[in-house]
Amino acid sequence: MMPGMPERRTHDYVRHGTSSLFAAFDIADGKAIASMHRRHRSVEWLKFLKKIDRGVLAHLQLHIVCDNYGTHKTPAVQTWLAAHPRFHVHFTPTSACWLNQVERWFALITDKLIRRGVHTSVTALEKDILAWVDIWNEDPKPFVWIKTAEEILESLELLLRRIKARNTRRRRAGSSAATADATAGWSRSGARCPMSPPLSPRRRRAPAGPGAGW
Repeated sequence: MMPGMPERRTHDYVRHGTSSLFAAFDIADGKAIASMHRRHRSVEWLKFLKKIDRGVLAHLQLHIVCDNYGTHKTPAVQTWLAAHPRFHVHFTPTSACWLNQVERWFALITDKLIRRGVHTSVTALEKDILAWVDIWNEDPKPFVWIKTAEEILESLELLLRRIKARNTRRRRAGSSAATADATAGWSRSGARCPMSPPLSPRRRRAPAGPGAGW
């Protein structure tokens, strides 16, 4: 890409396959434990939990925040968790996995690597992602809130006011347009407007004079 030239993309691409990235993001220091699997079943989830168990010091308690997905709740998973009491699983509400900080980390990988990447095979993609994770762990950075709860709620209130004002303007504009259409339903020459309703025979009456409408 030449300096000053905007990025361009084609509308199509060749899909070589897919892979699932399993990751545990430590919100305290920003380090990540990651694994790549071709499928996302309870079998792969158990493999990843075992990898976390091996990678974290045995005396530490582990609080796992994950999405409300059936794969994370199978009997096999429940049995394994019961045998490993230091694991405490917390589920985000349905359709609210974005609350999990690891989702923001996934977005970072997408922006920094995957979106501009060119991979000719799934193996190349997996290798590239795991290499990026290794580089990340050399200098990890946790996500830090920079706004207070009050500032977030104030910003949300401002957004809601803007949405309400926009909807009010749209309703007023729609009402004005409807009034204009009703007024222009009949032309002064006596010809019907294409969008006007047909005139009922009972309501037909003779013109009152030259140039008058129906």
